[in-house]
Amino acid sequence: MKVHKYITDLLSRGKKLHFTLIDPDKSDNIENISKTMVEAGTDGFLIGGSLAVTPQEATETARILKEHGLPVIIFPGNINCLTPEADAILFMVLMNSLEPYFLMGAQVAGAPLVKKYGLEPLPTGYLVVYGSTAVAHVGRIMPIPENKPDIVAAYAMAAEMLGMKYFYIEAGSGAPKPVPYTFPRAAKNSTDNLVVIVGGGIRDPETARLMIDSGADIIVTGTIVEKDPIKAKKIIQAIKKT
Repeated sequence: MKVHKYITDLLSRGKKLHFTLIDPDKSDNIENISKTMVEAGTDGFLIGGSLAVTPQEATETARILKEHGLPVIIFPGNINCLTPEADAILFMVLMNSLEPYFLMGAQVAGAPLVKKYGLEPLPTGYLVVYGSTAVAHVGRIMPIPENKPDIVAAYAMAAEMLGMKYFYIEAGSGAPKPVPYTFPRAAKNSTDNLVVIVGGGIRDPETARLMIDSGADIIVTGTIVEKDPIKAKKIIQAIKKT
């Protein structure tokens, strides 16, 4: 499956997308969760977690998810998440990290495996907004001031100029609130062809729709999928609403 073409074809038809994030270390009953999300209309799956995901767990999770016929994309917290059973990988640079490893070390370590496994790389600029989540701690990020969407715009422009095709604005798994709606708007308005992804802290249909209306092309939900599948369904319906 050519995942980038799958995504861009849907977006070119005016669709907005939803991806379900599965953390193999935290998700129980992946079969039922994934089946529920497919029935609700999710467009693909992300596999990832900031801590404690083993290659074996990632591989087994990918095998389960691929049974649904939707793209299975690695959302790597580190190279331990890599598995040849997935279709693609968000080949990311954590753009606001203070840690050289996440700026280039992890990419160099992972690139030979990505090529060996035949994974489709999806070049992605990754921006973590808040400093109080696991991904922020592990990634040693510089938080983004909530009243400074111009900073997000600058990161997005840099990502596009570096040749990246995706720009992921992240609140963090279990974040107390989503990213400001001005952030996806700033990213979209300042670039030409970037696919804007927003995730973290999205717990209701209204917030998901606001992000879509503000410029997000893809919404990612994870925690709410595990805690309240019914609400997760409503979030997907809001995203799909035209």
